Amino acid sequence: MVTWKIKCSTCSLLACRSDHNETRNCSERMMWKYSPDSDPALRIYPVNLGDEGNYTCEIASSAGNFLFFSPLTVIVPPTVTLTCDKSRVAVCQASAGKPAADTSCIPARNHGTKEEVHHPNGTVTRVSYIGWVNSMLPTATCLVTHPATNQT
Repeated sequence: MVTWKIKCSTCSLLACRSDHNETRNCSERMMWKYSPDSDPALRIYPVNLGDEGNYTCEIASSAGNFLFFSPLTVIVPPTVTLTCDKSRVAVCQASAGKPAADTSCIPARNHGTKEEVHHPNGTVTRVSYIGWVNSMLPTATCLVTHPATNQT
């Protein structure tokens, strides 16, 4: 018998008893990746922020009882925008990322400012502002790096 549970939950997310050939799901998004008899890996699709937590796989067999622990951290790529207002202030925004994205503007100036907003769902919005009123440079570049993407 294989059972997947999430910490702090009273419900088994997925349970299988191969001797009775039964499977019980507490979520339509959670299923066996392959077959619980050959590989009892849990598949969550689509994953969302509420799925984050510490999972336990309990296996009971004739060889004994076994526990395996697996933490799940959900990474969310930010939505990136670069805007410019009429006073020549560039606004580089990486919205609702988890973890927070790193943002910066080019041309970099010592008088640039940054702000960060933490949302209730665990995501973060980071904003960088850079003004270049006295600059002769016609463009600004927004640099955003985040672990969910392999690009800058």
